[in-house]
Amino acid sequence: MERRYFEQKKGRVEIIPMIDIMLFLLVFFIMITLQMIPDKGLNLQLPTASRAQQLPHPHYTINIDKDGSVNVKGHRYDLGGLQEMLASDSDPGKTQITIVADKGVPFQNFVHVMDRCQKAGVSDIGIAAKASN
Repeated sequence: MERRYFEQKKGRVEIIPMIDIMLFLLVFFIMITLQMIPDKGLNLQLPTASRAQQLPHPHYTINIDKDGSVNVKGHRYDLGGLQEMLASDSDPGKTQITIVADKGVPFQNFVHVMDRCQKAGVSDIGIAAKASN
């Protein structure tokens, strides 16, 4: 009777599962890093509204301070500069903005900003407010 022995196979390193794990770790760290980037903004006392709803993420958030200054993405604009900046956007008719005004901002300043946005061609304007409980 002839005896057969099984050939011993040498172990080999499978590279495809290692690539999968490395890509998973890369995506995981990218997602965590994006969550760690702080959003810049101003500390404002927003007015409250009983029917405040979640707005879609706007292209621009316009902050109006108590002194009437206008800030967009960290840049300070006067009303003319704000209008020029919005009008120079690729398609102002599709630009979405949210106006964030402090509770102490005179309503006239708010109206001036809204008027300049409309003159620039922006028609999708949201107003930020805190939901009252």
